[in-house]
Amino acid sequence: MKLVKACLAAAALIVAAPLAQAQSALQEILSTGVLKVGTTGDWNPMTMKNPATNSYEGYDIDVMTQLAADLGVKVEFVPTDWKTLVSGVAAGKYHITGSASISPSRAKAAGYSQSYFSLATVPLVRKEDADRFHDWADLDKPDVTVAATLGTTQEQQVKEFFPHARHKIVEAPARDFQEVLAGRADAHITSNVEANKLVAQYPELMIVPVSAPRARTPVAMLLPQADQVWINYVNTWITLRKESGLFDELAAKWNLGN
Repeated sequence: MKLVKACLAAAALIVAAPLAQAQSALQEILSTGVLKVGTTGDWNPMTMKNPATNSYEGYDIDVMTQLAADLGVKVEFVPTDWKTLVSGVAAGKYHITGSASISPSRAKAAGYSQSYFSLATVPLVRKEDADRFHDWADLDKPDVTVAATLGTTQEQQVKEFFPHARHKIVEAPARDFQEVLAGRADAHITSNVEANKLVAQYPELMIVPVSAPRARTPVAMLLPQADQVWINYVNTWITLRKESGLFDELAAKWNLGN
């Protein structure tokens, strides 16, 4: 642990040296003593906001808290939503985001760290509809409505996976699974990680027993696209923290086995 922190401290000093040609977010973070992290607070178990305490918890929150600790700064979680996640980091509202699926569309406007985890997509329906849905093809029908949340990877996936179905796109703070619970949609799709949490929280929901999940996707942190100094530092941190076992420990804590 001490060796990891020593290596990270040395890396920060090198890349933030006065000789650096361009101002980096890393320099700002070190000079202000604050790491600003964009997070949505609506993705269980990655980031969840407790309205009673106005605080966050989850896998992403633990990861970012450790990143701030290794930088020797405080962490500030900045509320955002999925449709503005990329524009927020591009505009400098925060220095980095929590986990986001890697996609070419996002990469047009923002940079990515290296990946440290991967997800796959599965569909959920109400248990009362178990006899209707057994595999992916059962959802791709004109009389089926599939919900997704605006700005998420799943918004694009429902259009790709189910071209013959009706699509119901809802905007945060509404969520796609709420449309299914309320009977306004027949199904929605989400990551296997969130799906496991949803069926535990809402017994009336079930994961469709599909032959295989789709769209296995790596996740990473979004950063300012042109800030290679900051991207390099974060990638160095991820590499060292992978070796220290941090990501495995947090995956076990938040039951991210996939």
